[in-house]
Amino acid sequence: MDNFELYNPVKLIFGKGEISKLPDNIDKKSKVLLTYGGGSIKSNGIYKQVTTALEGYNIIEFGGIEPNPQFSTLMKAVELARDNKIDYILAVGGGSVIDGSKFLSVAIPFKGDEWSILTGNVKIESGISLGTVLTLPATGTEMNSGAVISRKELNEKRPFGSPFCYPKFSILDPSVVASLPERQLRNGVVDAFVHVLEQYVTYPNKAPLQDRIAESILITLTEIGADVIKDPSDYDLASSLMWCATMALNGLISKGVPSDWGTHMIGHELTSLFGIDHGQTLAIIGPNLYLKLFDSKKEKLAQYGRRVWKHKGDNDEVAKEAIKSTQKFFKEMGMKTKISEITTDFDHAPQVVFDKFKERNWLKLGEKGLITPQIAKEIVEMSF
Repeated sequence: MDNFELYNPVKLIFGKGEISKLPDNIDKKSKVLLTYGGGSIKSNGIYKQVTTALEGYNIIEFGGIEPNPQFSTLMKAVELARDNKIDYILAVGGGSVIDGSKFLSVAIPFKGDEWSILTGNVKIESGISLGTVLTLPATGTEMNSGAVISRKELNEKRPFGSPFCYPKFSILDPSVVASLPERQLRNGVVDAFVHVLEQYVTYPNKAPLQDRIAESILITLTEIGADVIKDPSDYDLASSLMWCATMALNGLISKGVPSDWGTHMIGHELTSLFGIDHGQTLAIIGPNLYLKLFDSKKEKLAQYGRRVWKHKGDNDEVAKEAIKSTQKFFKEMGMKTKISEITTDFDHAPQVVFDKFKERNWLKLGEKGLITPQIAKEIVEMSF
């Protein structure tokens, strides 16, 4: 096991009716920017719960944060917040709203070109306090310090992170899952599943506890995934999905072990190029990345195949079956597993990915630095 430091200051408030605890966690003297997405929180009752809980607070609203939150949209919120001297942000939504609000938290006080926050060329030195009310279990952003922001005019989707982006608190009420459309639930299950795989399907590192925690999340998702999509109103199923998604990316299972993240980096490019849902890109790229890097990952793939999918045989056989089972699971979740199932205009994609990786100097990604621009290009070609 490698040396590590673990820091996670997020206060997690989990359970039915816990939105009522908002006043216990935001000072009434605060000037709050309430952020949300397309307005579904107004039709499913969450907006009313939030505004009722915060009655008497000084609140300014900013709605319309889109899936794959756009830099241009967020900059409008930055201007609004600065003009109104906002000192607290409350994000009510899924991963995109929370990711966008994390950017706002550091961009509002930032002096300089805000895009540089996302290119990694500057040091982030402060942030506005942020709280969240999660409405969609998927990304785990409610309990970590990372985010991903898009900029359509540049065909960019950039990850960034800072200790200043940790939410002060996050409220997770599984009751909200009942109102989610099937597409979002499918994406949520697959997103959480691949988050775990990125931190698990690497190489053995003598960290049995991290492995077992990761495997428990994977097994739970295979057991509940289809059922929660079929009946999201089942509170117990919804609770398990929400907690799995949070645990998948709150930092715990990554400590002391290598991580990959190649599937995500390549998947982001498919979203930028084609507007494909994030979870969908992971279902397309993940299995092909494992096939391409099979020799490097086969020990961990074999462990995954035995412990999660209960396959038997020699390492190579079990590892190959594990990849097949993963792809089959994605299909059972209703996901496409080929780019050609979504768009016919894909011939240029491999070269674009190659060029983007070269441009960013992403020359050796993955746990062993094996994902070069050329390898990324070939993985995309395998995904047609």
